[in-house]
Amino acid sequence: MPELRCEISQSLMNALLTREQTTGEPLAHIVMRALADQLEVPHATLFQMSTSGALIEGISQGIVTVGELKRHGDLGLGTFADLDGEMVAVDGRFWRVPGSGSVQEAADSDLAPFAVVTNFRPERRVDLASVVSIDDLLEQLDRLRTSNNLFFAVRIDGRFTHAHTRAVCKTERGVRLVDAAASQAEFDFLAVAGTMVGFWTPEYAKSVNVAGWHLHFLTEDRTGGGHLLDVAGSALKAQVQHLDDFRMAIPESPEFLKADLTRDPSKDLNKVERGHRSGSSTKPQN
Repeated sequence: MPELRCEISQSLMNALLTREQTTGEPLAHIVMRALADQLEVPHATLFQMSTSGALIEGISQGIVTVGELKRHGDLGLGTFADLDGEMVAVDGRFWRVPGSGSVQEAADSDLAPFAVVTNFRPERRVDLASVVSIDDLLEQLDRLRTSNNLFFAVRIDGRFTHAHTRAVCKTERGVRLVDAAASQAEFDFLAVAGTMVGFWTPEYAKSVNVAGWHLHFLTEDRTGGGHLLDVAGSALKAQVQHLDDFRMAIPESPEFLKADLTRDPSKDLNKVERGHRSGSSTKPQN
């Protein structure tokens, strides 16, 4: 990252040191936040609504509108009320990939129970010469991270020889995510151009989000996509941004406030993330 060197008054330095001692934030973080506020530049902030553990426990009623999410970011992922489709946010537009596979742009009034978004300002741009599987992709993305203790956002564009995705189908309220995922729809896209977006979450935050990489996919023509399960391609363009500011909005719905969220959701989340081969459709595209 670029470095800025300048002289400041002793009073400003004293104020910075006081803030550092009071909040525990690094000086560089305090200065960057102040400059971003003054220059009206969005912070490198990850905004999250609710927790993945709440979804595991069946708390899937909508609590935030897409319009509100747009105020917090232009790239992201999540789901919709009652698990009615996968959310993919690209370039400030939010898309719904339902179990039917028929992609629709989400209305500002649509509700979400869980979402993660950021204002994407990539710091690194890297060409991925070849990707042969989801595991291969994740290994290459891991090499682009500079820390195990920060959050990261990623966007990958290109033409994929294969992309395998899933979309959880709409459920009755209260159905646990792992049960809903048992009857999810799965899709195979062959020779398709598209975009992947997602985030890397540190292990210490696994109680509120999926630890590791979580990626969603959207075809270039916006006709298909979903939660990414497997992928292959070449000459892909990856963009990465580190996020050192994490903000989570906690729902105040009766269901959330009364729920028992003490159980470790990691095992169920891992099961959901890997998917179930419950039947898929193949969609070759030109």
